[in-house]
Amino acid sequence: MATERLSMRQIREVLRQNWVLGRPHREVAESLRIGLGTVCLVLDKAKQAGLDWPTVQTLTDEALEARLYTRPHVAVPERATRPWPDCAYIHRERRKAGVTLELLHLEYLEQHPDDGYQYTQYCEIYRRWMKHRGLSMRQIHRAGEKRFVDYSGKKPTIIDPTTGEVTEVELFVAVLGASNYTDAEATRTQQVHDWIGSHQRAFVFFGGVTEVVVPDQLKSGVTVPCRYEPGLQRTYEDFVQHYHTVILPARPKRPRDKPKVEVGVQVAQRWILARLRHERFFSLAALNTRIRELLEPLNAKVMRTYRASRRELFVQLDQSALRPLPAEPFVVGEWTINARVNIDYHIDVHGHYYSVPYQLLHELVDAHRTATTVEIFHRGQRVAAHVRDDRRGRHTTDPAHMPKAHREQLEWSPSRLIDWARTIGPQTAALVEAILADRPHPEQGYRSCLGILRLAKGYGVARLEAACARAGAARARSYRHVDAILKHGLDRIPLVAEAPQLTLVSAHEDLRGPEYYQ
Repeated sequence: MATERLSMRQIREVLRQNWVLGRPHREVAESLRIGLGTVCLVLDKAKQAGLDWPTVQTLTDEALEARLYTRPHVAVPERATRPWPDCAYIHRERRKAGVTLELLHLEYLEQHPDDGYQYTQYCEIYRRWMKHRGLSMRQIHRAGEKRFVDYSGKKPTIIDPTTGEVTEVELFVAVLGASNYTDAEATRTQQVHDWIGSHQRAFVFFGGVTEVVVPDQLKSGVTVPCRYEPGLQRTYEDFVQHYHTVILPARPKRPRDKPKVEVGVQVAQRWILARLRHERFFSLAALNTRIRELLEPLNAKVMRTYRASRRELFVQLDQSALRPLPAEPFVVGEWTINARVNIDYHIDVHGHYYSVPYQLLHELVDAHRTATTVEIFHRGQRVAAHVRDDRRGRHTTDPAHMPKAHREQLEWSPSRLIDWARTIGPQTAALVEAILADRPHPEQGYRSCLGILRLAKGYGVARLEAACARAGAARARSYRHVDAILKHGLDRIPLVAEAPQLTLVSAHEDLRGPEYYQ
């Protein structure tokens, strides 16, 4: 493990005590509380540098440090003496999987076996070339590894053909890390459906899926901004799972984490937006058609640094390394998180109520709403699925979600009750029909009819039929009347065949006629 270098003050004191005071090495080490080897090393370096005490007194700390510790400069041979390595080619080839500097040096020596540079000088030339490309940490992107995405701060516009209103729209840019192959499109907003739709269309444009997607921490994709553990938006998370890729959001306010797309956005602004400044578009489709036309020459333009176009590098590097697209496109949906199951085992999703199994009463569930369906999940497991219904205040109920008692009541209907009554007898069926017809709403008579029909279990079919006949004759249309008839045995008393006829009294003088009341 390397030791910490002495300060210039300590070094000067070592030299003063040894050279001026004549103290031995060990006493100098004990005086300054440093190692004996350190004292010897300082005195040896001063001797090799040709220093003496008067000279040391005239030197500044920087000059003294340079005399003692600066390594001799290793000159790099001039380009004219030997074949110079193609650093741009080296940098481009290193992006391919498994390609190392050692392998590239071996290939270089195969082309120049007699006068090529050895490995140390070869690496030194490449490192010097890299230093001239900026002070930021150089990122090496493997083929098919990363796709960088972002929105442009400068926006294109479209014009409403009816009102003439000018509306700014968003410019989405996607860039592949290894080849710089670029895609761009305009969308109306930066909301979730536009954000994910642009991702999908970009994957189709590239013809495959990268291992990693690097976005900014836009709220449509990242709901919890954090440098260390950002939280992804739920639909965005479903999207990356569908495409079998990974999201690595750039750190907040760290554009150097995604330099590819930062440069890509700048290029799109200069190459696309600048050319559109004198053109007018009356629809988003027309604008995107024009953007697609301008992307062709942009990706075909030769880049000076790489001596190749984006399209050529795409074919060489990324195209074969991309993962295949999934068989089915991703369906964009909206999530409702932590919805509480109400006492009627329904949850509220945008004003409409959807049922869940009644066992989840008061539990928290998540609902995923697409253009056609609503799926409900409890602890990651799907527990219900319904056809989407946007009518506010209405209910969508699956009978399988209901308790047995509720389900049985739901299954009753007037025709079913009447059919059951007919199995007992015509008098019972007639009474059930009369009860259902007598109520303002048939469901109000369900319980009364069920009570009458279930009396057959305790009294038998024959007695119930006789009781219903007596109740019908008395126009007693309720469960309580039939039950009372059976309890008191009135069903065993035969009914009178015909009611007594009333006789009219002949007119006589004591009867008042209608004229009396006039």
